[in-house]
Amino acid sequence: MTCKEAERLVMPYIRDELTDEELREFLEHLETCPDCREELEIYFTVEAGIRQLESETGNYNIKGALEAALEHSSQRLQAIRLIKIAKYAVSTLSIMALIITVLLQCRIWLQLGLL
Repeated sequence: MTCKEAERLVMPYIRDELTDEELREFLEHLETCPDCREELEIYFTVEAGIRQLESETGNYNIKGALEAALEHSSQRLQAIRLIKIAKYAVSTLSIMALIITVLLQCRIWLQLGLL
């Protein structure tokens, strides 16, 4: 992902509008690009400040809120990855169970002389 693409995704990230793939690429880019991370911090600070003024409540640790949001995003991606792995494992085990069942049935038919 280029810096231009990452900058385009800053506001959708803040508003939680990114797809899982966009989110993954965006977070990976932020890990290696201090300029884009700084850009995110600026926009996040402005957006969070506006929200706090509107709601008249505030978490004045905006940098901490950004770190928490980034951590939450990473955990979400990790959970999605684990769910995909679990789906593949269940699919593989189901296919293996079906193959074993067919082989055992064929063995029974052979013993009975039906094949």
